[in-house]
Amino acid sequence: MNFRRSVPAQVAKVSVPEPRMLLVSPWEKTMVDPIEKAILAANIGLTPMKDGNCIRVSLPILTAERRQELAKIVRKHAEEGRVAIRNIRRDANDAIKKNKELPEDEVKKQQDEIQKATDKAIAEIDRLLAEKEADILKV
Repeated sequence: MNFRRSVPAQVAKVSVPEPRMLLVSPWEKTMVDPIEKAILAANIGLTPMKDGNCIRVSLPILTAERRQELAKIVRKHAEEGRVAIRNIRRDANDAIKKNKELPEDEVKKQQDEIQKATDKAIAEIDRLLAEKEADILKV
C-alpha cells in the first residue's frame, strides 16, 4: 500500500490588497505553517508574516542592490538549465553508443543532431537570460 500523502495542486488564494503586499489565504487552517515554510525555503528574499489564518508577504522595494541579487538568482537558474540540457545530451549519446545495431556513420550523425539540438537549447537559455537580466536591471 502507498501511504504517501497526496499534495493538492492548489492550497490557497493569493490576492494583492496593496501594491507591495501579497495576501495568501489558505483554504485549510493547517496549511498556514507549510505555506510559510515553503515561502522561506524558496530563498527569494521574501519574509512571510502570519496574520491569523492568512499570510502577508511584503515585497521589498527594488533597489540597485536587490536588482543585482535578482539577476544573480536568474543566472543561477540559467546555469542549472544548461547543466540539465548537457545531462540529457550525455544520456542520449550514451544510449546511442549502447545500441550495437547502428552503424558508426549513423551513430555519428545522431550525435551531431543531438549536439545541434543542445547548442540550440543553450543558445535559447542564453537569449532568455540576457533578456531577463536587462529587464531586471532596467530602472
